[in-house]
Amino acid sequence: MHALWSIITKNKKAYSNHPETLRWKGKLHALYLRHENIVSEMKKREYNHHSPLEPTLATGGSRQDTLITSIDEQKDALRKKGCNCKI
Repeated sequence: MHALWSIITKNKKAYSNHPETLRWKGKLHALYLRHENIVSEMKKREYNHHSPLEPTLATGGSRQDTLITSIDEQKDALRKKGCNCKI
């Protein structure tokens, strides 16, 4: 997550054309919110977090709605694992 943030906010070349990076471009606010949700979960589990993201850079869309793999494909992959997960 921090790598994505750094690549996008600092216009780094490495991995800038990776599908996962591309889906977050223009959606730094959504990435920031996702980060904050993870930080909240870490705190609940009593983990320390010392690498906050700069909130003033959290621009763009606040919702991530671009999928690399469709929901149906994700469900199919889970079924094939045979984990008896509720899907």
